[in-house]
Amino acid sequence: MEVYKIAREAFSNKLTASGRAGRWNLEDQFMIYTGSSRSLSTLELIVQENSVLPDFNYRVMIISLSDEESLFTQVLQSKLPDDWRQIINYPQLQKLGSDWYRTNKSLILKVPSAVIPKEYNYIINHNHPDFKDKVSLVRTEDYFWDERLI
Repeated sequence: MEVYKIAREAFSNKLTASGRAGRWNLEDQFMIYTGSSRSLSTLELIVQENSVLPDFNYRVMIISLSDEESLFTQVLQSKLPDDWRQIINYPQLQKLGSDWYRTNKSLILKVPSAVIPKEYNYIINHNHPDFKDKVSLVRTEDYFWDERLI
């Protein structure tokens, strides 16, 4: 399957993870956040950055994931608190993601999007033993910000 990440051009030519804390991970846990579509990845980036940053050149990273079922763990929205999207629940979500990461339960964590209901993000454990064999950067594409978003 293919997933997408919108990244600054300088960071778009290889699969790396910053180790910065996010909704589903703690600091120094190396996860690559991706979306199921280019549009979802765009909205996730806007929310993460709190704005559109047209001063930087961006690229769309197309990432191939092996679709072996054993490589995926899914977080069901029905198992999350009703207000799971709220910042107050970050510690609970970070613990869930951190436990998944530390135990190497699977290569990929499928999580509900906090931005678009019924859509999903795919978090890749950069340090998982299957990473090098089951994840690859297929290509990058030009990306532009529609002026109406700015």
